[in-house]
Amino acid sequence: MRILTIKNLSFSAFFCFFFNTTMFCQTSDVTVSQDPRFEELLNEKRKISSSITVNDRYKIQIFYGTNDKARKALQDFKKDFKGQDGTIIFESPTYKVWVGSYKSRIDAEKNLAAMKKKYPYALIVKPNK
Repeated sequence: MRILTIKNLSFSAFFCFFFNTTMFCQTSDVTVSQDPRFEELLNEKRKISSSITVNDRYKIQIFYGTNDKARKALQDFKKDFKGQDGTIIFESPTYKVWVGSYKSRIDAEKNLAAMKKKYPYALIVKPNK
């Protein structure tokens, strides 16, 4: 059996290092191909997300309770008040149904009077306050 000398060992190490770096190098060219429908989907999500964001406008809370009942309340609300938008907000462990988006409290109170006929426990909320 032969023992490698330092000269042969250093040559072997240099040889292995040199060929490993040249053989396994990667190029820096990256090509991304995506489905054109992805951009459409992203735009739709942006529209939906902007309409249900919690902002500094006044809202009317028409329901507070479980998920199933909140969905039913929102569905009924959309049938009765077709021009108004609404969303379900989850705050553990309950769900809230908030409707409308009013700049001033006076506008919210005007609509609250009409909604109290169908939803007697409705109240005005101002998110982020």
